[in-house]
Amino acid sequence: GWSKTQILARADELTALTHLPPAVLARYPAELSGGQRQRVALMRGLLLDPDALLLDEPLGALDPIVRHELQDELRAIFDRLGKTVIVVTHDLAEAAWFASRLVLLRGGTVVQDGSFEELRDHPASAFVAEFVAARRRLPERAR
Repeated sequence: GWSKTQILARADELTALTHLPPAVLARYPAELSGGQRQRVALMRGLLLDPDALLLDEPLGALDPIVRHELQDELRAIFDRLGKTVIVVTHDLAEAAWFASRLVLLRGGTVVQDGSFEELRDHPASAFVAEFVAARRRLPERAR
Protein backbone atom coordinates (compact mmCIF):
# COMPACT_ATOMS: atom_id res chain seq x y z
CA GLY A 1 0.00 0.00 0.00
CA TRP A 2 0.88 3.63 -0.34
CA SER A 3 1.61 5.92 2.57
CA LYS A 4 -0.44 9.09 3.02
CA THR A 5 2.64 11.09 1.98
CA GLN A 6 2.94 9.12 -1.29
CA ILE A 7 -0.77 9.54 -2.02
CA LEU A 8 -0.65 13.30 -1.43
CA ALA A 9 2.50 13.66 -3.54
CA ARG A 10 0.90 11.73 -6.42
CA ALA A 11 -2.30 13.80 -6.12
CA ASP A 12 -0.23 17.01 -6.30
CA GLU A 13 1.63 15.69 -9.35
CA LEU A 14 -1.62 14.78 -11.13
CA THR A 15 -3.42 18.04 -10.31
CA ALA A 16 -0.47 19.92 -11.81
CA LEU A 17 -0.48 17.66 -14.88
CA THR A 18 -4.22 18.11 -15.46
CA HIS A 19 -4.29 21.83 -14.57
CA LEU A 20 -6.83 21.15 -11.84
CA PRO A 21 -6.82 23.30 -8.69
CA PRO A 22 -6.09 21.00 -5.70
CA ALA A 23 -9.13 22.40 -3.84
CA VAL A 24 -11.38 20.68 -6.40
CA LEU A 25 -10.39 17.30 -4.95
CA ALA A 26 -12.37 18.08 -1.79
CA ARG A 27 -15.61 18.52 -3.76
CA TYR A 28 -18.30 16.00 -4.61
CA PRO A 29 -18.75 15.03 -8.29
CA ALA A 30 -22.07 16.92 -8.53
CA GLU A 31 -20.21 20.10 -7.57
CA LEU A 32 -17.76 19.82 -10.48
CA SER A 33 -18.08 21.11 -14.03
CA GLY A 34 -17.95 18.64 -16.91
CA GLY A 35 -14.34 19.57 -17.66
CA GLN A 36 -13.35 19.15 -14.02
CA ARG A 37 -15.02 15.72 -13.90
CA GLN A 38 -13.05 14.64 -16.96
CA ARG A 39 -9.79 15.81 -15.39
CA VAL A 40 -10.57 13.93 -12.16
CA ALA A 41 -11.39 10.81 -14.19
CA LEU A 42 -8.03 11.12 -15.98
CA MET A 43 -6.26 11.55 -12.64
CA ARG A 44 -7.91 8.39 -11.34
CA GLY A 45 -6.81 6.51 -14.44
CA LEU A 46 -3.23 7.73 -14.09
CA LEU A 47 -2.92 7.31 -10.33
CA LEU A 48 -1.13 3.96 -10.43
CA ASP A 49 0.96 4.95 -13.49
CA PRO A 50 -0.34 2.28 -15.91
CA ASP A 51 1.46 1.52 -19.17
CA ALA A 52 -1.75 2.06 -21.15
CA LEU A 53 -5.06 3.91 -20.74
CA LEU A 54 -8.47 3.13 -22.23
CA LEU A 55 -10.77 6.16 -22.47
CA ASP A 56 -14.34 5.47 -23.64
CA GLU A 57 -15.96 8.60 -25.11
CA PRO A 58 -14.05 10.80 -22.65
CA LEU A 59 -15.30 14.10 -24.07
CA GLY A 60 -18.69 13.16 -25.47
CA ALA A 61 -20.84 14.99 -22.91
CA LEU A 62 -18.99 18.31 -22.99
CA ASP A 63 -19.92 21.55 -24.73
CA PRO A 64 -17.83 22.36 -27.84
CA ILE A 65 -15.66 25.02 -26.17
CA VAL A 66 -14.67 22.87 -23.19
CA ARG A 67 -14.33 19.85 -25.49
CA HIS A 68 -11.78 21.59 -27.74
CA GLU A 69 -9.84 22.93 -24.75
CA LEU A 70 -9.66 19.47 -23.22
CA GLN A 71 -8.69 17.89 -26.55
CA ASP A 72 -5.67 20.19 -26.66
CA GLU A 73 -4.80 19.54 -23.01
CA LEU A 74 -5.23 15.78 -23.28
CA ARG A 75 -3.09 15.56 -26.40
CA ALA A 76 -0.31 17.49 -24.65
CA ILE A 77 -0.62 15.23 -21.59
CA PHE A 78 -0.56 12.06 -23.70
CA ASP A 79 2.51 13.30 -25.60
CA ARG A 80 4.28 14.20 -22.35
CA LEU A 81 3.53 10.87 -20.68
CA GLY A 82 4.53 8.73 -23.65
CA LYS A 83 1.88 6.13 -22.81
CA THR A 84 -0.30 4.05 -25.06
CA VAL A 85 -3.76 5.62 -24.99
CA ILE A 86 -6.80 4.03 -26.62
CA VAL A 87 -9.61 6.53 -27.14
CA VAL A 88 -13.00 5.10 -28.09
CA THR A 89 -15.00 7.75 -29.94
CA HIS A 90 -17.59 8.12 -32.68
CA ASP A 91 -16.11 11.51 -33.59
CA LEU A 92 -13.71 11.05 -36.49
CA ALA A 93 -12.22 14.55 -36.11
CA GLU A 94 -11.46 13.80 -32.46
CA ALA A 95 -9.95 10.44 -33.38
CA ALA A 96 -7.76 12.07 -36.03
CA TRP A 97 -6.70 14.78 -33.55
CA PHE A 98 -5.52 12.27 -30.95
CA ALA A 99 -4.40 9.25 -32.92
CA SER A 100 -1.37 8.16 -34.82
CA ARG A 101 -3.41 5.08 -35.73
CA LEU A 102 -7.17 4.64 -36.17
CA VAL A 103 -9.12 1.41 -36.01
CA LEU A 104 -12.60 1.66 -37.52
CA LEU A 105 -15.10 -0.95 -36.34
CA ARG A 106 -18.47 -1.96 -37.71
CA GLY A 107 -20.57 -4.35 -35.68
CA GLY A 108 -17.55 -5.21 -33.54
CA THR A 109 -15.40 -6.15 -36.54
CA VAL A 110 -12.36 -4.19 -37.72
CA VAL A 111 -13.06 -2.79 -41.19
CA GLN A 112 -9.89 -0.71 -41.53
CA ASP A 113 -6.80 0.06 -39.49
CA GLY A 114 -4.30 2.79 -40.31
CA SER A 115 -3.59 6.49 -40.20
CA PHE A 116 -6.37 9.02 -40.78
CA GLU A 117 -4.83 9.77 -44.16
CA GLU A 118 -4.96 6.08 -45.12
CA LEU A 119 -8.63 5.83 -44.17
CA ARG A 120 -9.45 9.08 -45.99
CA ASP A 121 -7.36 8.50 -49.13
CA HIS A 122 -7.59 4.71 -49.45
CA PRO A 123 -10.83 3.49 -47.84
CA ALA A 124 -11.00 -0.30 -47.63
CA SER A 125 -14.75 -0.35 -48.30
CA ALA A 126 -17.75 1.78 -49.17
CA PHE A 127 -18.59 1.91 -45.45
CA VAL A 128 -15.19 3.43 -44.61
CA ALA A 129 -15.54 6.00 -47.40
CA GLU A 130 -19.04 6.93 -46.21
CA PHE A 131 -17.94 7.12 -42.56
CA VAL A 132 -15.01 9.40 -43.37
CA ALA A 133 -17.17 11.64 -45.58
CA ALA A 134 -20.06 11.88 -43.08
CA ARG A 135 -19.31 15.24 -41.48
CA ARG A 136 -22.20 17.56 -40.85
CA ARG A 137 -21.46 21.18 -41.54
CA LEU A 138 -23.28 24.07 -39.91
CA PRO A 139 -26.13 25.38 -42.08
CA GLU A 140 -25.99 28.86 -43.56
CA ARG A 141 -29.28 29.65 -41.78
CA ALA A 142 -31.44 27.99 -39.17
CA ARG A 143 -34.80 26.62 -40.29
